[in-house]
Formats: sequence, C-alpha cells, structure tokens
Amino acid sequence: MANMNKFKMLCVSATLAAALGGVSAATHAQTVKIDGSSTVFPITEAVAEDFQKAKKGAIRITVGISGTGGGFKKFCRGETDISNASRPILKSEMAECRKNGVEYMEMPVAYDALTVVINPKNTWIKNMTVAELRKIWEPAAQGKITRWNQVNPSWPNAPLKLFGAGADSGTFDYFTEAINGKSKASRGDFTASEDDNVLVQGVSRDTNALGFFGYAYYVENKAKLKAVPIVEKDGKPAVAPSLETVINGTYQPLARPIFIYVNAKSAQKPEVKEFVEYYIRHGEKLAREVKYVPLPAKAYGYNMEVLEKRKLGTKFGGENKVGLTIEDLMKMEAKL
Repeated sequence: MANMNKFKMLCVSATLAAALGGVSAATHAQTVKIDGSSTVFPITEAVAEDFQKAKKGAIRITVGISGTGGGFKKFCRGETDISNASRPILKSEMAECRKNGVEYMEMPVAYDALTVVINPKNTWIKNMTVAELRKIWEPAAQGKITRWNQVNPSWPNAPLKLFGAGADSGTFDYFTEAINGKSKASRGDFTASEDDNVLVQGVSRDTNALGFFGYAYYVENKAKLKAVPIVEKDGKPAVAPSLETVINGTYQPLARPIFIYVNAKSAQKPEVKEFVEYYIRHGEKLAREVKYVPLPAKAYGYNMEVLEKRKLGTKFGGENKVGLTIEDLMKMEAKL
C-alpha cells in the first residue's frame, strides 16, 4: 500500500524520478499535474508511482492535496490536468469551469466507506445511529453539545473532542449532506484539516475523541483507531465499514464513489492520455491495494470509452447523490 505518511508531499515523484532517471531525466521530463482530494490521493499516488517506474522518469506526475474543493478551484482555472475528487463536481464548479473554457471528463475510480472513528480506549461506543451523529455534528450543536452524555445519557459525562475534514474537502461535503441533510451544514467548533493524517493523530491521542475520514486512512491506522458501526435507521442493524458491506450496499449512508476529472484539452497531450489510460487499466488492482473498493471491471471499460470518445461533462447534474450503491452507479454508467 502507498505510504500515506508522505501525504504532505506536493509531489510524489521527485526522488523517484531522480533515482530512476537521474537529475537530467527529471529536469526534462514531461509533467502531468494533479491536485484535489486527500481521499483519492492514495490511489492516484499508487498509480503515479507505478507509472513513473514504468516510464523510467520520462514522465513526471505531481499530486497535490488541497482537498476536493481546492482541487476544483485550480482545475477550473486550467492550472491542473487532473482533479482528484471525493464527490461529484458541483454546479458552482461547473459554472467556473464553463466560464474559463475548461471542459472535462468524469471517471469514477473506486468506492470509499467514509469511516467514523474513535479512540481504542473508548469503551462505551458499540455503534452509533445517524441521528446520534446528527446531534453531534449539526450546526445547532455548536458550543452546546460538548459532552458525550449530552448525545446519549448512557454515555459518560466526559468532554467530546471532535476531528473532521476541512471545508475544502469533498469528505466534509459528503458527510454533512449524508448526516445533516445539507452539504457544508455543520458545527464549526472542531479540529478541521484537509490532511487526514492530522485527524488520525488527533483521534489516536485522545480517549474522548471522535472523527471521520476515508476508509484507507482507517485501515492503515487500525492499530490506533476503532471504526464505529453505523445504524442508518431505527430497526436496521449496525453495519461496520468494509469492502464487503460497500459491495453489498449495506453500509449506508456513508459509502460513496470517488473520482478523477480529466481536463479534455490536457487529454490531447500524449503524456496525460498515456497516464489516464494507465490509471484506467490498473485502477482496479491499485484501488484494492490501497484498501478502497474497486469498481466492477465494466466501470473501467466505461472510463476508457469516455476517454477515447471524449464524452464530456458529469452524470450527477452538479449534485451529490447520498446513498448511491455500486449497483446504482453502474446503472448510471451504462447510460453513457
């Protein structure tokens, strides 16, 4: 699995290119610029590393981590070739791209089980309902819901320490929409970061902490975190995040597709087209390696068709679709 301790690096390729092709090769290499989601970062980083090894330093891949929203800001200004996104492009971002003449191709690359985590020393949480999560995270909770027993009287009278994705993160957008019913509607008095490793460290160091981020970061840090099984509705069983529960559609409402968006003009450049083709061909294997849920083989076939036929735009209409299963996504893809 790609080592996410390198997360703060803005470029995953510098030392690799130097080692494989020397300083001269790195200096003269063609460059593919990528930015965006920290959730998608592990997959794209893994693809980039394998691709650069195969190209022996002839093509350099840089991968930024400014969050889905931050990535789209750069992408819609034409500053990057590819944008990593943990949610679909939004209407406001579509308008910005249109204003700047940026056309794009949308490609789902895997599924994530957005994971709610607690400290391993937390003995009182066996599972949580969506209603309990809403009570914690809704805007009205700010400054008021500050202790565990305020959420559930059977929980201890102890301080509630919260860690979550930053406002530029697609994870923040998706979580708030799935839990609070509206994207970006959230209390603001919590430790926020686009760097998921900051959140991992925060929860792992405080018995009273609770946080959320992508499944791959939980898996890499299983020894110092506990995943919380989620009860979607009254009468439904608690379901823990896993590859199996995402595939069978029972982990709801926090399972979601994750994407890359490819600048259509950039895709005409041989180095970008070659990298995207490599991503599509190896995405299933590498998604599994970094502990995300790979899509059915057909989905990657659809992506290749999108690239070859230059099918532009989004299938999501500028909105998140909470509760979308892999089966639902495949029905959307089949309508291409």
